Amino acid sequence: MLVLNTMKAKCSGMDEEQLIAAVAITHVELILIHPFREGNGRLSRLLADVMAVQGGYKPLDYKSWEQNKTQYISAIHSGLSMDYEPMRHWVREVLRRN
Repeated sequence: MLVLNTMKAKCSGMDEEQLIAAVAITHVELILIHPFREGNGRLSRLLADVMAVQGGYKPLDYKSWEQNKTQYISAIHSGLSMDYEPMRHWVREVLRRN
């Protein structure tokens, strides 16, 4: 509960670009550490939805990620060198689509 309260306080006060960066970095890092045997992608998308809602947006529609899976995976791989700009692109796309 403390984690959600902390995240809510941070996400609710962010402007759009700050929220995009926070979602992108959180999504990439969670995927890269791969903490669970299964469900890491689902959990990271759920967390992105929670962050978006707390930031004042609707839950995200991930169709473009699914339709461009190669580029999405490439964006995750860019995070290995802490380059989050490719994932920011994909987060920006789904956030603004709402």
